[in-house]
Amino acid sequence: VQMADYSSIASSFPIEKTPEQKQKRFAMFSQFDPNGNGYLSLAEVDKGLHSTYGLDGVYSCKPAILRAFNAAKGLHGKGGRDDDYVTKIEFRMLLVYLKQYFELFQIFAGIDQGGDRRIDADEFAAAAPRLKEWGMAINDDTKVTFDEIDGNGGGQILFVEFCEWAISKNLLEHVHDTDE
Repeated sequence: VQMADYSSIASSFPIEKTPEQKQKRFAMFSQFDPNGNGYLSLAEVDKGLHSTYGLDGVYSCKPAILRAFNAAKGLHGKGGRDDDYVTKIEFRMLLVYLKQYFELFQIFAGIDQGGDRRIDADEFAAAAPRLKEWGMAINDDTKVTFDEIDGNGGGQILFVEFCEWAISKNLLEHVHDTDE
């Protein structure tokens, strides 16, 4: 599966609040929930994405799936078991988050030329012109912005750090604005 496929798959997720989309979403939840207990584990989400969308490369975007799963689980907030799994009520937001994190993962992977799931200062500097085209505020000395994103000071930008920065700066809004 090519990276571009993740965004096209995510765009087909039934995330709208229409009756038709809700019906599709509930059917999709049932496909993802083989034991019918009303709770989705991370493994069930992985398997559901693989079997529903044929995502053989689901493991290559595991960081995106993990971030989306962790963001969605427990949103309904009853406490206990509900906070460890994604429930049917939280499933729409899981799909929304999957779409968002798949897009961020695609951008991240495009910057990560070494394929080691980390962005070094040189890779970031090389991507800075494209990020600027999208309207992102990147310091002329790219190392300044790099250090701002590198939250743990490890000299590499990890996916989680990239996501926190990108979301705080509305990166996806900027990207979609330039698509038109």
